Amino acid sequence: MAVAAALLGGCASTTHPPAPLEAQTQDYSYVIGAGDSLNIIVSRNPELSMQVPVRPDGKISAPLVDELPAQGKTSVQLAREIEKQLEKYIRDPVVTVVVTGFVGPYSEQVRVVGEATRPQFLAYKQKMTLLDVMIAVGGLTDFAAGNRATILRSAEGNKQYTVRLKDLIKDGDISANVEMRPGDILIIPQSFF
Repeated sequence: MAVAAALLGGCASTTHPPAPLEAQTQDYSYVIGAGDSLNIIVSRNPELSMQVPVRPDGKISAPLVDELPAQGKTSVQLAREIEKQLEKYIRDPVVTVVVTGFVGPYSEQVRVVGEATRPQFLAYKQKMTLLDVMIAVGGLTDFAAGNRATILRSAEGNKQYTVRLKDLIKDGDISANVEMRPGDILIIPQSFF
């Protein structure tokens, strides 16, 4: 009997506060990450315009531009740096950088671990909600303890919040939907049978 009580006591989880409905991410600007695809457009110089990937080291290479760091910059910041590089070769270059394939920097990716149908990382998008994340990962497995799920929020010093995934997904309780923040980790535990 004492062994059973000890096991049940070890299964008790620490309670965390509920996640706030809004994540307060105003003024968010997407920053380029390794794995992103960029369309570099050089006005009046189509031979210099091209689609380039951001390499795993966070850099890009393009005609007349060697080894330029792109990771952690906005598309406008990168365009201005490319213009500075091109000024050596052409007069008054006008460059536009368009991100066409989004991965985002590692520190801003939203990760889903545990009992999701397809655990994975997702590129953070402004105003992304818990429901958006759950749609992207295909929902919960049959073994998920959805109402014991938590969000680990790195932007707040790894503070943990409880979320009610079962109520949101299975019962349609939209009041359980909360905004995500860059770098959030959604942890979905397995239920005890």
